[in-house]
Amino acid sequence: MNWYRRLEQRLESGHDSGVIRGSLSGGRMFMIWLAANLVVTTLLTGTLFVPGVDFTTAVIVIIVGTLIGTIVLTLIGNIGTRTGLATMAITRGAFGAKGSFLPVAANVIILMGWSWVQAMLAGISVNYVVAQTTGFSNPILFSVLCQALVVGLAVLGHEGIEKAEPWFALLILLVMAYVFVIAFTGHSPSEYAGIESLSELEFTPVLALDIVISTAISWTVLSGDLNRLASTQKAGIVGAGLGYLTSTVLAMLLGLTAFSFILLDGGDPAEFDPTALAAEFGWALAIVIFLSVMATNTMVVYGMVNSVVGAQSRTKLKFLPTALILGAISIIGSTWLALLDQYTDFLVMIGAFFVPVFAILIADYYIINRRAYSPDILKDSGGVYSYTRGINWVAVGVWILGALASYVLTYAYPSPIGATIPSFAISFVLYLALSWGSREKFAGTDHTHLAERVRGS
Repeated sequence: MNWYRRLEQRLESGHDSGVIRGSLSGGRMFMIWLAANLVVTTLLTGTLFVPGVDFTTAVIVIIVGTLIGTIVLTLIGNIGTRTGLATMAITRGAFGAKGSFLPVAANVIILMGWSWVQAMLAGISVNYVVAQTTGFSNPILFSVLCQALVVGLAVLGHEGIEKAEPWFALLILLVMAYVFVIAFTGHSPSEYAGIESLSELEFTPVLALDIVISTAISWTVLSGDLNRLASTQKAGIVGAGLGYLTSTVLAMLLGLTAFSFILLDGGDPAEFDPTALAAEFGWALAIVIFLSVMATNTMVVYGMVNSVVGAQSRTKLKFLPTALILGAISIIGSTWLALLDQYTDFLVMIGAFFVPVFAILIADYYIINRRAYSPDILKDSGGVYSYTRGINWVAVGVWILGALASYVLTYAYPSPIGATIPSFAISFVLYLALSWGSREKFAGTDHTHLAERVRGS
């Protein structure tokens, strides 16, 4: 077990579970975020739009929705850069040390779901190509193998991510370029633009916009974890913003284009089905799917571990054993292939859970707390963020109302502008109004990185 102890000591000395003072440039942050979201789920999300909406509208929705989502993602990520805290540790400021257990629990559940979905999609894609080549077929086996590789990368901590992600990004981009060349040499841009919407499918541009924004929200749960690795705010904002925007637009456009290519060829592919794309583009697309899962699920498992380890400081959980336990659960869960049928509902759940959370965090940090958190945020009890027995009931209440608003505007009374933007606005304004009286309580906190304050205390 000497290897275990050595790895554990290196991870703990690297502060994978505490406050991190970042050192990465904007270019490195760009490559990490680029690789992170060149992912199979984002690619397959692009297959949901046509022919529900026409091709041109789908392209516009992808770009606009990604821009809106990027604003939220970079604002939350910048809190990580300024404080050194992971995203779920940041929630302690608004929700309280004990109140933050609620978003932490929701985050672990959702990230676990992401890891399962992506491992399954990778396993199904690799299995399809292998079956076509050799006749051997076992999608569960390939799903498990993909996730096992991911866990192996994740236990290396943020150093493993920093080294591996740029190479994943480069390889994925090369293969994506190959697929785009095939698609646009097979059919002209005017043919794609000529794909019209089918109104009987009852899929609107507003619903498509909500899906695109929800994709950004799903990534925002990791924005603090990754952007605290940035050396400066500019490096984090520009690197993450451009990296996420580029990767999401490219991945969704690839899914949209590949799906449209099959339609133009007279095919009838199923939405969100990687085998339909693998059948058309073969090993090239299977490689993209496999590498994207390696890049993305590594960060997903890393984010789950940070959420659990950072939930409290009194009982100090170590990074490595936590990573191995959560990793084992993620490997076992990757065998549950039936989850893929619930993907759209999964995205709605993410939006309902976390759009209000991020609205609250942005209002709390940038306005109520005047862009600074004190070292009290690291305490499990006492201090300025103790609220009522460790719970800020205002934040909890606004979160519940915001989540309910999202579900009502999605299912009961569909909003003409979607559910995501109204839910964010309701949560932001309501939290600001109910918390404005406590603003003076946080006046005078120095705008310095928490690592420096903790070290100097």
